[in-house]
Amino acid sequence: MVSASVPRLVIAAPSSGSGKTTVATGLMAAFAARGLAVSPHKVGPDYIDPGYHALATGRVGRNLDAYLCGPELVGPLFLHGARGCDIAVVEGVMGLYDGAAGKGELASTAHVAKLLGAPVVLVVDASSQSRSVAALVHGFASWDPEVRVGGVILNKVASDRHEELLREALEQAGVPVLGVLRRAPQVDTPSRHLGLVPVAERRAAAVEAVAAMAAQVSDGCDLGALEALARAAGAVPGGSAPWTPASPAHHPTRSDEGLTPPSGPAPSDRQRAPVVAVAGGSAFTFSYAEHTELLTAAGAEVVTFDPLRDEELPEGTAGLVIGGGFPEVYASELSANEPLRKAVAELAGSGAPVAAECAGLLYLCRELDGLPMCGVLDASARMSERLTLGYRDAVAVGDSVLAAAGTRMRGHEFHRTVVEPGSGPEPAWGVRTPRPRVEGFVQRGVHASYLHTHWASEPGVARRFVERCRTS
Repeated sequence: MVSASVPRLVIAAPSSGSGKTTVATGLMAAFAARGLAVSPHKVGPDYIDPGYHALATGRVGRNLDAYLCGPELVGPLFLHGARGCDIAVVEGVMGLYDGAAGKGELASTAHVAKLLGAPVVLVVDASSQSRSVAALVHGFASWDPEVRVGGVILNKVASDRHEELLREALEQAGVPVLGVLRRAPQVDTPSRHLGLVPVAERRAAAVEAVAAMAAQVSDGCDLGALEALARAAGAVPGGSAPWTPASPAHHPTRSDEGLTPPSGPAPSDRQRAPVVAVAGGSAFTFSYAEHTELLTAAGAEVVTFDPLRDEELPEGTAGLVIGGGFPEVYASELSANEPLRKAVAELAGSGAPVAAECAGLLYLCRELDGLPMCGVLDASARMSERLTLGYRDAVAVGDSVLAAAGTRMRGHEFHRTVVEPGSGPEPAWGVRTPRPRVEGFVQRGVHASYLHTHWASEPGVARRFVERCRTS
């Protein structure tokens, strides 16, 4: 049982681009170098930063999303991830108080910090200011009295004189300076769309970048003071118990109707576990750790494969999960792997359960930017100049391998591609935001959609999928 008083810090900033990822990742690695078992977390639906966190800590990076999972699951999911750890570092998203559009504080870094009862360390880009930094920090520290800003780390400081001016100003704000970081191009990492390039695409360079972040944070921050701040956090509010995939608590505000397999005895250990193949490798890097844990807890044998390199699906594959990523970057390689494309098409044609999100949807299309894909769906995909981004409220239009008709879930869209048509004769979801529409495809055992969902919010999704793998 993990202690509900895990030492913890939330690394936040006034805005995106201030250096949260550099500080959070570097701090994780620096704590790990001191012999601490560090639990890495990321606020929001980001799939990429957790990859860098995993490099820094040697543990799976986990997301804390109060929109996708609901506020009541943030504490339990945090404690689940923090099992066996000495300290946890939570990287925020956007600006400290920026949440889901039109939803107030929901899913903001400040919201998650309050749900965790965690002190906030504010990372400030000080490159174009001196005395004004005091007004900025004072404003963020006093805006919400329930948010405890325990210290500030000044980033992109130009010189000793600049640092002196900043420290003088911050004495008036009453918020301690816990670190000062000089400009350091060596820790810069390439970006794509609104985030970093995934670790899987540049592993050697990513390892070097994380090492540079750790060195910069170790040299410029008071690690002892940061650890002491984390240890003063106290218990996670609300008496939360760790979430568990083996017997996940149902979401108290949404219906599970139709998600749970028919009642009866649980499958015996002697019953053969159906093999669920999960796409991985450089092209498919977007997934939540809890998904494979839920599939395993539901009785599946989860096997990862790489569509860029493997010409066959894992032996005995009874179901297939293809998550998100950047398949457009690898369209030529994915198309060139004709044996695997045919294997995927044959599996889908047999009626076996196939769950595809975003990049997975593109992979199942006839073509992507003119290059042949799996041809499971009668649709064509192409790159677009427009970035589609945001949370979505969705309802299952009909029955599928993931959910029964009428099941409500929340999802997140993040892509710069277009699929034509955008839905099949049987759509996957009816989406209410930002405008009413239907999207995605349900045909036989296939459920393909642009929406990324977090299955911990509806644990019956994994149970239903695995049950269909057993019976299809």
